[in-house]
Amino acid sequence: MEVPFNLIEYLENLLKAEAKKTESFTEEGFTPDVKIAESHFGDFQANGVLGYAKKLKKNPKELGIQLLERVQQTPLFHEKMLQVELSGPGFLNFKQTPLFLCEWLKRYHDQLALKRAASSFYAGEKISIDYSSPNTAKQMHVGHMRSMIIGEAIQRLLSFCGAKMVRDNHIGDWGTQFGILIMAIKYFNYDLDATHEDALEDLEMLYKKGNELFESDPTYQEIARNELVKLQQEDSQNFALWQKISTVSYSAFQEIYDLVGTQFDVVLGESFYRDKVDRVYKELLETGVAQESQGALVVFHPNPNPAEKPYPMIIRKKDGASNYAATDLATVLFHTEVTGVNQMVYVTDGRQQDHFKYLFMTVDKWFKGKGYSEPKFRHAWFGTILGEDGKAIKTRKGTPIKLKELLNEAVERAYRIVENKNPTLPQDYKQKVAKVVGIGAIKYADLVQNRTSDYVFSWDKILSFEGNTAPYLLYAIARIHSIFRKAGVHIEFSNIHPSLFETPEEIALAKKIMLFAIVLFQTLEDLRPHFLCTYLYELAGSFSTFYNLNRVIVEDTSVRDRRLLLCKSTLEILETGLHLLGLETLQEM
Repeated sequence: MEVPFNLIEYLENLLKAEAKKTESFTEEGFTPDVKIAESHFGDFQANGVLGYAKKLKKNPKELGIQLLERVQQTPLFHEKMLQVELSGPGFLNFKQTPLFLCEWLKRYHDQLALKRAASSFYAGEKISIDYSSPNTAKQMHVGHMRSMIIGEAIQRLLSFCGAKMVRDNHIGDWGTQFGILIMAIKYFNYDLDATHEDALEDLEMLYKKGNELFESDPTYQEIARNELVKLQQEDSQNFALWQKISTVSYSAFQEIYDLVGTQFDVVLGESFYRDKVDRVYKELLETGVAQESQGALVVFHPNPNPAEKPYPMIIRKKDGASNYAATDLATVLFHTEVTGVNQMVYVTDGRQQDHFKYLFMTVDKWFKGKGYSEPKFRHAWFGTILGEDGKAIKTRKGTPIKLKELLNEAVERAYRIVENKNPTLPQDYKQKVAKVVGIGAIKYADLVQNRTSDYVFSWDKILSFEGNTAPYLLYAIARIHSIFRKAGVHIEFSNIHPSLFETPEEIALAKKIMLFAIVLFQTLEDLRPHFLCTYLYELAGSFSTFYNLNRVIVEDTSVRDRRLLLCKSTLEILETGLHLLGLETLQEM
């Protein structure tokens, strides 16, 4: 018999289907509203009958009884795998039996089975996701961390759930800052072809010095503007310098991407769209979406406050130069026409909320005016990382912390912990553990927060083996691996014959395991990875309670098999969940 992966989805669809066959539910508008129930009511509760009855001025209890009787005749209820009862004024309460739980765990017993089942969530969707997106000629600092980590987790989750992903690193590699930088390179005779200890750090320093010149004297402002014009006209010398700047920058970015395990399908800077913005200008004017205003090209959007003037979104500056809005619009056109996506996700900090709100509104007007198929947009914005003083995290000198240095420090700190806890591990394995724990701790500390909240960064907290942290979960995984090693058994799911779960701890753990599908759906509904983090932490806690009170390796093979099934299923979910969040896992720590 088919065992549903996502029980809430199954019950919603079942109740809708059975309601249509019931005379009292002939009116449109019945929504089952199935949710996880408070434990004394059961496992799940459908609350929709009450609202539906009120709307039609009918007796909710009578409607509930009619629906209950139909549901009881469906296969999973008829076969006693699920139970349903009526409570209060029309609430339907559902319980999973040990038989259902056992069959669920046997069916969805490994990552392949989980992925196959989850792939229906986003099957047929092609989604671009814009994340990381640093600026060339600048080192990545701690402020770049959240976009990279959250974006990687979201794209992995979407891919696991069936979407075909286009991972887009939209590099900031064009604009007025390059006139200043090229001026500084020439003024200070910096040789980009020479060997440098840290060329990207040098370029960042050169830009600061060039900007000081720019601010100090109108003569240098004119020189910088001329250098920019020459670059935009693709003067051979300036264009070659710009290409070297881009190469040096991306080489440094790639070191960080390799360290954290991030890859991209599309790496196109703003420069790629510089010859594509003219079509954007033309079509915005043709459709009447944009208009000339004081020499600039502007899209006016209604202001939320009717008493205030419309919000002006500048698409082309009065000097004729393009800006972020223009290249972002060109990017939407590129992804819809060339890569063929039907959804676009942007992962940026919260300060860009207004930009993307008006960007999406502009695309809506433009695409409707031209008859283009419009993608679905989602903006996964995030808050700020704070120091323990409650302010934006910085070095003691008040400068942004370099991301590479932060990651390296995490590995070093983790190594000291590993050395202290398990000094007998081989040296190369200790280094591997340190990297997995250190990098994982940084990632998980970010993801465990509600992404729209600010959070305080604390080394002691993120590297702790207690609480909802990466080290705690990594240790839980290693602990389960050790159970199988010590037991000397290898579980083959096709050959086991477990008895039904009996103890309260077995049943509680099985119920927690099967919530994985529901949590996946909840996580992706609003692109909030912290839901998955919370679930994994609770799952590890449920396993710890089970293992402390239930011996696994016992003489009765049916009992042993069912407890090994619980161990293996927990392990698969924990490892799968952390991999989806972008973390590596270990078999021994």
